[in-house]
Amino acid sequence: MSSSRELILDRIRAALRDAPVVGEVPREYRPAGTDTVDLDVLIDRLVDYKAEVHRVSSGEVAATAARLAGIGGAVLVPPGLPREWRPEGALADDGLAPDRIASAGAVLTAAAVAVAETGTIVLDASPDQGRRIITLLPDVHVCVLRPDQVVASVPDAIARLDPRRPLTWISGPSATSDIELNRVEGVHGPRHLHVLILDS
Repeated sequence: MSSSRELILDRIRAALRDAPVVGEVPREYRPAGTDTVDLDVLIDRLVDYKAEVHRVSSGEVAATAARLAGIGGAVLVPPGLPREWRPEGALADDGLAPDRIASAGAVLTAAAVAVAETGTIVLDASPDQGRRIITLLPDVHVCVLRPDQVVASVPDAIARLDPRRPLTWISGPSATSDIELNRVEGVHGPRHLHVLILDS
């Protein structure tokens, strides 16, 4: 151990010597697994955040994503997205440059988990979700969600997620407020979020 480190630690110990002892910090957090999942609550929260929700079958994902990308808009997909979900002519991200990503009409991804209580979708950069940049630059993000990925609360989501993975938490389209508190969309990410919830 270095002498500099010991010197610093000795000074900290000396400074804290007369400090009052702090009691036990209460840890009465709500644990995971205590609530039932209500898909209607998630849909209500998503709509409240100005996301658009579509109930589709797995076979309708590709056509829906193509329609949401607009006429002539390429749909960008992560490399691990299921083939059946990819629209014809989809552009797979194989390390595309940012300007090419930004020019896509939409990005189509899967999700890791969704929280009904908060209306939040979490991406963890798995192969079917891809790099974070592909969900930030296109103006439209289309996200596919299976009902079994929906949990009731944030503790339930944390229990399912791997904290070592890069996590992106999305609650509606990108939005911020200017100095006059006017809502401005699309400054830090997509202006439009479409959530495709697969029919069971």
